[in-house]
Amino acid sequence: MDLTLNRLRHPPRFSGPVVVAVMDGVGIGCRDEGDAVAQARTPVLDRLAARGPAFYRSLKAHGTAVGLPSDADMGNSEVGHNALGAGRIFDQGAKRINDAIASGEIFRSPVWEELVGRCASRGAPLHLIGLLSDGNVHSHQDHLFALVAAADGAGVRTVRVHALLDGRDVPETSALTYVDALEATLDAVRRRGDRDYRIASGGGRMVVTMDRYGADWDMVRRGWDTHVRGAGRGFPSAREAIETLRAENPGIADQYLPPFVIADGEGRPVGPIRDGASVVLFNFRGDRAVEICRAFEDGDFPHFDRSPRPDVLFAGMMQYDGDLRIPGRFLVAPPAIDRTLGCYLSAAGIRQFACSETQKFGHVTYFWNGNNSDPLPGETFVEVPSDTRPFEERPWMKAAEVTDAVVDALRTGTYRFARLNYPNGDMVGHTGKLLPAVLAVEAVDLQLGRLVEAVTALDGVLIVTADHGNADDMFERDRSGRPELDPATGRPKPRTSHTLNPVPCALVAPEGSGLRFRTDLPGAGLAHLAATVLQALGFEPPSDYEPSLLAGPS
Repeated sequence: MDLTLNRLRHPPRFSGPVVVAVMDGVGIGCRDEGDAVAQARTPVLDRLAARGPAFYRSLKAHGTAVGLPSDADMGNSEVGHNALGAGRIFDQGAKRINDAIASGEIFRSPVWEELVGRCASRGAPLHLIGLLSDGNVHSHQDHLFALVAAADGAGVRTVRVHALLDGRDVPETSALTYVDALEATLDAVRRRGDRDYRIASGGGRMVVTMDRYGADWDMVRRGWDTHVRGAGRGFPSAREAIETLRAENPGIADQYLPPFVIADGEGRPVGPIRDGASVVLFNFRGDRAVEICRAFEDGDFPHFDRSPRPDVLFAGMMQYDGDLRIPGRFLVAPPAIDRTLGCYLSAAGIRQFACSETQKFGHVTYFWNGNNSDPLPGETFVEVPSDTRPFEERPWMKAAEVTDAVVDALRTGTYRFARLNYPNGDMVGHTGKLLPAVLAVEAVDLQLGRLVEAVTALDGVLIVTADHGNADDMFERDRSGRPELDPATGRPKPRTSHTLNPVPCALVAPEGSGLRFRTDLPGAGLAHLAATVLQALGFEPPSDYEPSLLAGPS
């Protein structure tokens, strides 16, 4: 692989580092009362925006601009950081799986044939675990329905679905819509008479199974107890479980619903995972999939007691970590992202620094580097441990500590390029709570002020952007764009999902550097940032990278 970079004949004139700050979940909204970014006091962002198009612009961060199937698809942190680091647009998980299902390729794969063959030969169940929604960020219900239909076609007599409830990438209390659609799909198969297809367990995604980056292994343990052991509060159906748990916890969002199991008439769980079964995790996004994969696959596992650990054939919808080969079996190969910005800079001998707190650490490292975990030669990764308290209780999160780590690293003079992520706008935005989201954005703005000051003092260049929108719209909207009102309270319904809004991109550069934005790329997206960084560092970007946003010098 050729990673040679040519030097620009007339490189920019500055002596300090180039720094990219990603304000996770901070998009450009409609600036009304539901826009936490507009409601927040943000003197730093306001000052950057006021500098005009030579130093401030917007970028696309959703849909086809980041490799998703259509422009109706919200961006997310995974695909956003892939695009930021790759410099090109790769077909992402949802689109790759859509194509594999449409062509039938997924069901001709040796892994699928092994999974269903084991079930058919042993009479064992096929267990399907994953996020039940059409949010298309971690999963899509259509992929689950396709797996169910293919299992039926392959002669699998017993299927059990372990449904994680969303309320985060979709409206916060929409779970019954998806459960009812799944029940209808399973019932259609059951009517044949020789099929036993049922929901077996469930729970909110922020309570069971879908932890990430080792932030809360108890979440995975609860998932293991629920899905594998069948241990938990029993209900006759998923609908009854959701209705009962909502009644007992007024105002609770789906993502926080307690775990439950479906029990038969004698109170026994209908779908614990036992020896001989096949198991598929049907999520396609990696960050919240890795830990439950490790629980099924790792021999040495210190995080909780798995015994009795069933002997199963386990596979993921995709391989979620190419470096660590997690999981070992998978149905659709992830995008092969090569020649990332980090690879080029490493080969050129440029020292790099990457930092975030736990909640987004993997995004600014693993996803930025094309789904590779290990630091490249010359790279340093620093993780600031996140709080485990609810995000709305501490909306400032660890923004100050992340800034401390980055500023300290820059002042050593060791690093020519640094990147960091402030998770606040996304993590607090997902709670659906407007005031904490406003405070989250203000906390980020406060730390941006420190970062601007530090980079400027070092004669460096700072690029401030975001990976997708979230806090920029905290209300559900009708087709006209007006907030939808809760009939019971008369107040706007909270929104917990990402948005389709563009994101800001601001340039802070020394006066004599000659750096400014060009004005002939109105449709530019996140993938243009990699070439922008290379040009700022004095290199000619690869010809197949999306063009640099910088006008000069060149």
